[in-house]
Amino acid sequence: MRIGLVACDIFEPEFELLTKDDPDFVHKDYVEFALHAYPDDMRTELKKKVNALKGKVDAVLLGYGICQSLGGFAASVDVPTVMFEGDDCICVFLGPKEYAREKKICPGTWFSSPGWAREGMEGLIKEMHLDSVEGMDPMIFADMLFESYERSLYIDTGARSTECDYLARSKEFADKLRLRHEERTCDLSALENLIKKVKKLAGSLTL
Repeated sequence: MRIGLVACDIFEPEFELLTKDDPDFVHKDYVEFALHAYPDDMRTELKKKVNALKGKVDAVLLGYGICQSLGGFAASVDVPTVMFEGDDCICVFLGPKEYAREKKICPGTWFSSPGWAREGMEGLIKEMHLDSVEGMDPMIFADMLFESYERSLYIDTGARSTECDYLARSKEFADKLRLRHEERTCDLSALENLIKKVKKLAGSLTL
């Protein structure tokens, strides 16, 4: 079978951990995470990427949550596609119940996964366009945005990199915004289940 992976690059550490030696994944495309800032453009761009794989793969795994604009996405493309049901990447990692529980523990929580930690403050500035005012320090706007935040919660998914110390980057981010840094773990069952689902779909189409 031939499977295409089109995913937000926030998920790259985890998908690489799970698929790096899997020959069924014949195409991988990690999309720049800052596209989230433009929901309608993101949907249009992802449709182009998925439809461009028609005839090249049997099915596509779309590594995105609903993310504001991707409801009903699978029905809108020309290639059989599966995707997460969670609202966003943190919901995918923790599951809705644990996500809600962590928000209840501390409503002012910034959630960080390995992908988010890798992007760091530079990624936040880029996604939020905090550098759009010439001559102004982006950290002034970052401090304003995070005024009501109390902690940064790093979610250890088990992904590791020789190029980036995800935990250290998460702590660095928290320090810059004067947030309390905490850690917790999660499993990758949501990603593993989606991989099984796309394989089942691709297998049924190649019989």
